[in-house]
Order: sequence, then C-alpha cells, then structure tokens
Amino acid sequence: MSKFSHKYIRIRHTAPVTTSGGRTLTHERGIGYEPDLESELFLMAATYMATEPTFYETAEAREDRFVELVHRVTATNPEFVARLAPYLRKELKIRSASIMLAAEYVAAGGEGGRAVINSVLQRGDEPAEMVGYWHSRYGRSMKMAVKRGVADGATRLYNERSALRYDGLGRGIRMADVIELTHPKPRDATQSALFGWLLDHRHHNDAVADPHVLPMLAAAKSKASIPVEERREVLRSEGSGALAKAGTSWERLAGWLPGGMDAEAWESVIPTMGAMALIRNLRNFDEQGVSRAAVEAVLARITDADEVAKARLFPYQVWAAYKAAPSDYWKRALGTTLDLTTENVPALDRTLVVIDMSGSMQAPVSARSRMSRVEVGAVMAAVTAASRSAQADTVIFGQSNKAVRFRKGSSTLARVDQIVKMLGHVGHATNGHTAIRDHFVPRKHDRVIMFTDDQMADAGRVDIGHVPVIYTVDLAGYRPRSTPAGQRGRYTLAGFSDATFSLMQTLEAGSNANWPF
Repeated sequence: MSKFSHKYIRIRHTAPVTTSGGRTLTHERGIGYEPDLESELFLMAATYMATEPTFYETAEAREDRFVELVHRVTATNPEFVARLAPYLRKELKIRSASIMLAAEYVAAGGEGGRAVINSVLQRGDEPAEMVGYWHSRYGRSMKMAVKRGVADGATRLYNERSALRYDGLGRGIRMADVIELTHPKPRDATQSALFGWLLDHRHHNDAVADPHVLPMLAAAKSKASIPVEERREVLRSEGSGALAKAGTSWERLAGWLPGGMDAEAWESVIPTMGAMALIRNLRNFDEQGVSRAAVEAVLARITDADEVAKARLFPYQVWAAYKAAPSDYWKRALGTTLDLTTENVPALDRTLVVIDMSGSMQAPVSARSRMSRVEVGAVMAAVTAASRSAQADTVIFGQSNKAVRFRKGSSTLARVDQIVKMLGHVGHATNGHTAIRDHFVPRKHDRVIMFTDDQMADAGRVDIGHVPVIYTVDLAGYRPRSTPAGQRGRYTLAGFSDATFSLMQTLEAGSNANWPF
C-alpha cells in the first residue's frame, strides 16, 4: 500500500474518464455533464448487470444504451472496445456484459473479432453463453469471427471437469451444440474422445467413456450407478479422494446424496473447495455441525493470501458472507479475508469519505442479489476510511447528511455494519455536493472520495470549487455526470473491486493516468 499524506494537494494531471463539455440534467434534475463515448461505455460496462433493471433505467433501455454505445465506439475507436472486452472479463470479472460487448463488437464490424470473442470466454459454460446471446439477437447465422472465436474458446476450456460441471441437461445450448455449430479442432486424442462423448451424451444420453481415455467421466458414470441407499456408505468408505477422481464438486455431491449434505459430506469436500465456495457456505457448515478440525481447515483457507488471491473475491462478497455467517469465529476470520481482497486500496490520510444513501442506491445490484448499491458503497468506503489512517472522516448523505463516528477499535466489517444500519437517518434524496460543502475542511482534508450513483439533485446549485480533488466512484454507470471529469482535480472511477483505486494511485504519484487496459 502506498501512503498518501501530502499537505493540501492539488492534482493537475489527466485521467481517462472525461466529460465532453456538453451540459444536461442528472436523473434528479441537477446540473449534469455529458461523458465522451469511451468514458460512458467504460463506466456502464464496469457496473453493468445484463438484463437487470436499475432505479432510473428499465432493463430494455439499459441494454439498448449499452449495445448502441458498443456500436458507436467500435465505429470510431475499435481498438478501445477490443481492449476493454478482456479487461472487463478478466480483471473486473463481469461475465454477461463482457460477452455482450464482444459479440456486439463483431456485429458492429470490429476487426480481429475472433480474438476478442475468445478473450472473454473464461469458463466452460461461456462458449454456449456466447452462442445463446448471438442467437437471441441475430438468429442462428453466426459471423465467422464468432464461430471461430467460440471454437477457440471451446478447445481451450472443454475438458472432463468442465463437462461434468457445465453440461447440465437443463441448459438450452449444450456443449455438443457448440461443437456442432462451430466445429472446434480437438487439441489431442483425449479431447477428440471428449467431443465424441459430449455428442453422444447430447443426442442419445447413453454415452460411454473409456476409463483409459476419459477416467473422470467413467468414474462419474460409475458413481451415478450406485444405488441411492448405498451412497452414504460409499462416501464414508472412499472419502474425498475418490470423489475428486470422479470430478465431484460439492454441488454434484449435494444432488447425488439422498437428503443432501450433512456434516460428513461437507467434511469430505471442504479440502477441494475454493475460497469463494467456502465463504458462501459458512452458514451451512454451522447448521450441519462440521467438526472443529474442519472449521480450522476452513479458517486457514479463507485467511490464506494465495487462496484468496486465486478466488479473486470482491470486497462486497466478503461482506455478504459476513452478514450470513452466524458464528463469531467466521466473522473474525472474514475481517482478514476482506483485508486480503483490498491490497490495491491506498492508505489515505486527510481524506473525506462520502457515501450516497439515497433511494436509488438502495436498489439491489441485480434481481438475484440481496446486495444493494448502498452496501457495496459502504464496504468500499469503510475499507478506504480504515486504511491505516486515523485522519479519514466518513459522512453519509441523502436529503441531509451526517458524520459517522466509528466505535473505537472496530473492525472494517463492523464499520460496514454500522454504516448500513444508518440507512434512513438522512432521508432519501441525493444532495451529495451539499455534504461535501458541509464537511470538507481544508486544514483537515486533502481530497474527497465519494461512493455514489452520481445523480445529484444539488449539482450546480452548491459551490464545491474550494475542494482541490474529488474522486467520484460510480457504482451504477448512468449517463449524466454530476461534475466535469478527467482533469483539474475532478476524477471519475468505476466498479466494485479494489482495481477501482489503481487510477487514483497513478494520479497521486504525479502522473497522467491512462485506461487500465
């Protein structure tokens, strides 16, 4: 972590997210600024949950705006879209939007589409997702760049384990469909046998795997043939080693065992689970009463820097686990997990951290999520304010605003809890500039970091010109900006991860910041 403790900084460097100079109104009727096309696409892509409505936009309007942006930027700056697509999938871990962006890049005539398509396919089910998206918008006739990019992805991603995990019978487009539509070239004899098995499994559901060529599929077939009443005894006698050879994840095991998972079943698969799966199942471990040895094994894994890095957890996912975890030992360990997910957050002195608690921020991030944007902002704000500094002040705002006084010695996750429980204390309007004006003190603060959907009602009506540096962390990606962005101390960041802070570090190190891809 870098240490920012300058006295009254005034950054004059440039950042990539910029406004074009045109004025408009925010959704809350404050004075707004129009972003340039690349900035609008980046901010939207970094926060986009496909097919999901938001507070100010329907799902259809949001999708139409996203598709239009991809086509417009591809027409004028195709290299930008080609570089954004893999960054969106690999660094920001946004699946559906990256698939949409890559497909629309090809539809808009972008060059090198095959490589762009391939670059966003990072999981065994995603070649089928790409085919499904293309069919839904453009019909069954696929452009050659899509076909070849999907074929490249299938060759790279299809193996026995991904077939067992992702080729479910309930999926509309199966791995065999991808093979028949795009004709991927097998990389070796083993994958050629796998492709044959997938085709047989799709059309006849009687595929037989040669145990010498496809041992995992053969072992899985053998496990599936065991009578239901004998399965728990088989699990007890064979243990997790045999399960691993059969490619049995905890999800498959839960469906295979009669009555689902008990303590013994969980203990058999805990050694094979990654940090993401472990933190999502902490409540299940408690409810089923896993042994103390199993608890210790989980604690060691979720506080191990390498394991957490491999899982690439978002900070807000740790908060979700913290909310669901019933036991104090999980909650204490998750504090360490959170610290490990936020290594890019700089240690900040003399900072005013401002959190939007307005009505629009209380909407969930997606229809399938219980996480609101307020909670995402609270997590990122608490991490920022707690980054080894006793000189970071925190304020919440809505209609009014209020300073947050954290309990002495409280953990970062406890601070998030405290912020979230203040929901409703300041009303539900969006008067963020008033909060900055009321709480920024030049002798105490060098910068403001605001976590918001940036639809201020008071923009242009409150003077905040005396604040040298304002970082607006956009959590929604709406079109109008509430302040000019890109230079002269007004910078817009976006996204839900610690990667959001990389541009801030560059700027405060005294350099102009470019796109992070």
